[in-house]
Amino acid sequence: MTGASEYSAFLEIVYSRYGYDFRDYAESSVKRRIQYYMDKHSLSSFCDLEKRIVGDESAFIEFVQELSITVTEMFRDPTFFRQLRHVVMPRLATYPFIKIWIAGCATGQEVYSLAIILREEGIFDRTIIYATDINQKSIHIAKQGLFNVGDMQRYTGNYHRAGGKQSFSDYYKATYGAVLFDKSLRENVVFAAHNLANDGIFNEFQLIICRNVIMYFNRDLQDRAIDLFYGSLCPFGFLGLGDKESLLFYHQKDVFEEIDGKEKIYLRKN
Repeated sequence: MTGASEYSAFLEIVYSRYGYDFRDYAESSVKRRIQYYMDKHSLSSFCDLEKRIVGDESAFIEFVQELSITVTEMFRDPTFFRQLRHVVMPRLATYPFIKIWIAGCATGQEVYSLAIILREEGIFDRTIIYATDINQKSIHIAKQGLFNVGDMQRYTGNYHRAGGKQSFSDYYKATYGAVLFDKSLRENVVFAAHNLANDGIFNEFQLIICRNVIMYFNRDLQDRAIDLFYGSLCPFGFLGLGDKESLLFYHQKDVFEEIDGKEKIYLRKN
């Protein structure tokens, strides 16, 4: 890969032409994913990469998908979901109508995990979940609710460690080497594209979950994302981050109260 000036110029082209802003993502992470894409397609320079993706929508979509690949699983970090169940859900239950935003929903495992908890706590019917991601392919997968059957043993273990109240297999049926989750789990879910780098507030929420996303942003973009979450939360709304993320260096950290430092659950103070 060539120098910093070519890298910056390329990201400017991506932003100006397509509106996807990777300029404030962590440089090492973006460069690593760009290099993987270039190696995959035998591209030796940013000039070659630009020729491949600019003006070719399908090639550009593939490129964006490569840059936004995330690792996820159902009930990932089960103790986080256990705390959601025991600490956050009782507070959400006091609202007549509940709105939740999962920012960076990836392929949807977290969406279905949350829907299951909401159902088991008796509040799913009065909840709407907004599940957003920058990656359109991931959103398409999430909408289907179709996952690898080989992952079910691990997901089942996570579910029970997260405080699951019944048989996990009740929520899906096996079909041709995959499992299809009950369509009722996505009846109250709105899947949509949203880019934390340049899109804005679109609703008010009692809970926002954005786990293992802002760790790929630089400090300025992390502050922008947390500002967006703060502005999108109702007073005394909850924010859940990933286990490697924190509000410790957020420029307005005093507007949040730490509810669980280990599980990275915070409360908007007012």
